[in-house]
Amino acid sequence: MTSFRGVWGLKLLCGCLLVLFCVHTAAAQESNRKIVKQVEPEYPRVLKKMEIGGVVRLKVTIKADGTVESSEVLGGNPILASEAQKAVAQWKFAAASATSTAEIKITFDPHK
Repeated sequence: MTSFRGVWGLKLLCGCLLVLFCVHTAAAQESNRKIVKQVEPEYPRVLKKMEIGGVVRLKVTIKADGTVESSEVLGGNPILASEAQKAVAQWKFAAASATSTAEIKITFDPHK
């Protein structure tokens, strides 16, 4: 008969291994795929005039054929993020064997 402590220890070990496997699988899907076509985002005129800028971080899901499937805002000004998402939706990446994800940073500089 297995002790109460032994059962919980085994469950804890299995849970930790499952978490490690999931983290490894997610990391394996990260991508450094080459950008083949890049569209610059439109800088909202009002924000540029008010000298409001910043960095927008997006998590982009890229299909195997290189087209963008979706993007998720990870950080940045919501108005700038919307423009960044519109632009990134038009990007094209190098083809690969499977869908992958990439973190993209887009800088909006009102002085450029």
